[in-house]
Amino acid sequence: MEKIGHREVVEFAGYLINEETLIMNYITMAIVILIAILASRNLKEVPTGWQNAIEAIAELWEDKINTMIGPTGRSLTHIFLTLFVYLVIANWLGLFPAMESPTNDLNTTLGLAITMSMLIHHGIGVARNGIGYFKHFLEPFAPFILIHLIEELARPASLAFRLFGNILAGEVLIIIILNLAPWYANWAPHVVWVIFSLAVGIIQAYIFTTLSLVYIAPAAQEHHHE
Repeated sequence: MEKIGHREVVEFAGYLINEETLIMNYITMAIVILIAILASRNLKEVPTGWQNAIEAIAELWEDKINTMIGPTGRSLTHIFLTLFVYLVIANWLGLFPAMESPTNDLNTTLGLAITMSMLIHHGIGVARNGIGYFKHFLEPFAPFILIHLIEELARPASLAFRLFGNILAGEVLIIIILNLAPWYANWAPHVVWVIFSLAVGIIQAYIFTTLSLVYIAPAAQEHHHE
């Protein structure tokens, strides 16, 4: 790839496809599936290795769901567990030679944001409250529908641009560091920045997943409160 963040577009069945983003997404999904297999192939009462790591992450999100939604939200744990693990792997992918993070492409982050903050959010609301769920767009007064619609557009946009900007900036800085001096002089700052980028990848995955939960929680709570 000539430029970081630049994507080669190919035409398939009349549609333009970001080929490299698609490939990197498939690689990320394959790694997530592999981790799931490693974590579940030999389950033990006292977890070790991959099982221990995944159970710890699952407990983290189960606790947050219990706090924000309550016991009725536990069935959503697998969604947020999968989203978090996927984002961590996707954010880290670009740190490896010849690889690019799919999350440094706005198409990926916006797609995830729309899925979480709009489709799953409203899907849960309709599943638990029926079509009457949408009446909240008219509350407290009908003209407030404009404010609610603006909020619906702002949520996925803020989620998408935050993740996209942070991951793209991190990978751009790695390229800058590598080009500032010969390899024997830039290895130390490069190593330091890679370690920092690993931490940023986890933090950004955590923020994205937590905000998705915050957006979804009200829809999941309504049925519980009625």
